[in-house]
Amino acid sequence: MIYWEEESLNDREKIFEFLYEFNPAAAEKSDEVIEKKVENLLLHPLLGVERERIRGRLLIIPEVSMIVSYWVDNSVIRVMRVLHQRQKFPTK
Repeated sequence: MIYWEEESLNDREKIFEFLYEFNPAAAEKSDEVIEKKVENLLLHPLLGVERERIRGRLLIIPEVSMIVSYWVDNSVIRVMRVLHQRQKFPTK
């Protein structure tokens, strides 16, 4: 099961709204890519990388220049954040 934390849903909404202003089709496509890549974690939960000083794992999505921060909690994937690769991830 995938559980999207409220902050990750807020991130997705902000990304969508930002892109939609310039290109509605790109906004839709980017959100679809994010969702599809996160769904892949159900089969491969350790696909993301671990980084020093960042809790959990990071799934890098180069197609849309996004990084997804997530935790593996038994059979649940907890998506914590969705940020653009140029944004700085919180270290807590």
